[in-house]
Amino acid sequence: MPNQSSNKGHIALRSCVICKKKIDHYQLLNFFIMGGSAVFDLKDRIEVRKYYLCDTPECKIALAKWLKRHHNRHLRMSQKTKR
Repeated sequence: MPNQSSNKGHIALRSCVICKKKIDHYQLLNFFIMGGSAVFDLKDRIEVRKYYLCDTPECKIALAKWLKRHHNRHLRMSQKTKR
């Protein structure tokens, strides 16, 4: 009798930060933000808050604009908490 509480067949889905498509996380590039720029974790070893990106040219090109918006948003949030 198979264990029904097992997660053996589970596939983790993640969303691309650019196109918002949900894809198996092994098919996406994962990265984290350090000093306002993207650092890609190709071997998936670093345990920090990660973001995911499709391996398409369109999403890769749009990443620079996303990083700028993301950085500006965090600056505004940090200024609000200082008040």
